[in-house]
Amino acid sequence: MVMMMGMVDSTMETLNERAALVRESLRKSQTITDNMVSILGSFDHRLSSLETAMRPTQIRTHSIRRAHENIDKTLKSAEVILEQFELFRKAEAKILRGPHEDLESYLEAIDELKANYQFFSTNKSFKNAEGTYTHVKVLLDRAIGKLEDEFKNVLLSYSKPVEPDRLLECLPSSLRPSASASDTASKSSTNSNEQNKNAENAVYTPLTLIPPHVVPLLHNLASQMVQAGMHQLVLRIYRDTRSAVLETSLRKLGVEKLSKEDVQKMQWDALETKIGSWIHHIRIAVKLLFAGEKKLCDQVLKDSETIRILCFAEVTTNSVQMLLSFGDAIAKSKRSPEKLFVLLDMYEIMRELLPEIESIFEGRPCTETRETATGLTKRLAQTAQETFGDFEEAVEKDSTRTAVLDGTVHPLTSYVINYVKFLFDYQSTLKLLFQEFNEGDSDSRLASVTARIMQALQNNLDGKSKQYKDASLTQLFLMNNIHYMVRSVRRSEAKDLLGDDWVQRHRRIVQQHANQYKRNCWAKIVQLITLPPLPQSSGSGGTTPDLTAGLSRAMVKDKFKNFNIQFEELHQRQSQWTVPDTELRESLRLAVAEVLLPAYRAFLKRCKSMIENGKNPQKYIRYTPEDIEHMLSEFFEGKTWGEPKR
Repeated sequence: MVMMMGMVDSTMETLNERAALVRESLRKSQTITDNMVSILGSFDHRLSSLETAMRPTQIRTHSIRRAHENIDKTLKSAEVILEQFELFRKAEAKILRGPHEDLESYLEAIDELKANYQFFSTNKSFKNAEGTYTHVKVLLDRAIGKLEDEFKNVLLSYSKPVEPDRLLECLPSSLRPSASASDTASKSSTNSNEQNKNAENAVYTPLTLIPPHVVPLLHNLASQMVQAGMHQLVLRIYRDTRSAVLETSLRKLGVEKLSKEDVQKMQWDALETKIGSWIHHIRIAVKLLFAGEKKLCDQVLKDSETIRILCFAEVTTNSVQMLLSFGDAIAKSKRSPEKLFVLLDMYEIMRELLPEIESIFEGRPCTETRETATGLTKRLAQTAQETFGDFEEAVEKDSTRTAVLDGTVHPLTSYVINYVKFLFDYQSTLKLLFQEFNEGDSDSRLASVTARIMQALQNNLDGKSKQYKDASLTQLFLMNNIHYMVRSVRRSEAKDLLGDDWVQRHRRIVQQHANQYKRNCWAKIVQLITLPPLPQSSGSGGTTPDLTAGLSRAMVKDKFKNFNIQFEELHQRQSQWTVPDTELRESLRLAVAEVLLPAYRAFLKRCKSMIENGKNPQKYIRYTPEDIEHMLSEFFEGKTWGEPKR
């Protein structure tokens, strides 16, 4: 216990000593703190005095710094102005040399002058700014003024008429003429329809009117002039130059400006050739020349849509008028059947080209051109339709006195049939024509028109057949002509439209005329050699009947004589008649032989003995059945008088 108490006292003593040390330390720290506060307060007083003493120096330093900044800014401004003066000096040198040596550098110099002009117009505060600005403006105006001559010279230098050979090379091979131009044109009515079909999917080689490397220069020149307000000058120079070149290209191709009066005075052969050429020319003009002019105009004047469209319209106006006026003259000329096919050719090419015309001749300035082309297409359709109607009437009323003495196919028949065949070459165009006037189903309309034309032909042939005094020749004539119609229809597309009923009905008509011919021609001569039947035998069955019973020698001689005279007359006359179709000719001969030969053999069998036993039997029995058959084979050969017999 005593021991524990001792330990406590010792601990307490230690703690007291430590507490005394802490108190001493705190006292010293406070003293130090008070001293530091006193020292810092002294520093603050001294710093305030120093700041007051340095303030004038700070103000002078700030002023010097601002002065340096102003000097730097002034130097930089001077440097910019000097650069502008240097650019102006270089640009002035290029401008004074003119655009001929280096057009690209000249155009760059104009752009630099424009930048100069803009700079000096917005920086007029420095000395002599007004004078410099005026000098730049004068030089810029002079530079742009020289562009007029340069634009005109470059455009003229590279604008050359396109030679016909080069145009033909740009056509698809299917549309290039294989013969001379005149040959090709004259065949237009037979092959242009096929060419138009080929043209629908044909690929044309685009025409390059001005070398590609020159086009950007022309564009830059035009652009500079337009920006300078020289719109009308650009328009006039471009129009006058390109329109003259385009018209020359068309004249070299063979395009002529013909009035309605010129067309009316032309003979048909010459006019047909002109029309064929026109179809060829207008395709080339639209597909190549006008398309090429449109592309060039778009490239050179692309910065101003208004000028571009107006300029193209004025470049092409005269050329378009020269081409379309001829078509209009044809559409308004006197109608005639032979013009139908060229009218259809013209209508077809205009329908083919209309979408491209609408595309190429865009905008308000080209409105008249688009309307003129559309109007021409409609007039051609109207004239073709009226001509088609005229043809039906003309066929029925044809009053030509051209006589076919041998009863063969009449020229009118072959003309009408060929006409109808050509119509079927134009089926697609005719259907478009009917649709143009909303005439119902085009197939049934075409069938109806074709049937009416064929009926009109039949009616006319009936009238012409009455010119013959010989009724047999009348029937032969009708048989030949209607057979020709039937055969032609069967071998053409007309059969599909007219139908089998039409063909069968008219074949029966042919047969009726053949039968009527036999009755008119051969009934009398057959009747002449027909004898009364043998009398009935009253004897036993083994008795040979008397073939001459009831006949007198004089009667038999008279029959032989009359038969010879009539048959020889028929042979002489009808060997000059013609049945041009081989099959029909043989069929008719066979039909006559089937009637005549059995009757002649029977007559000869009964009467031969009565003549042979008398004087000069050869005077009466001139022909054997074989002779008759051989002579029948010479019928319908179309022989001329005096031609030797086979």
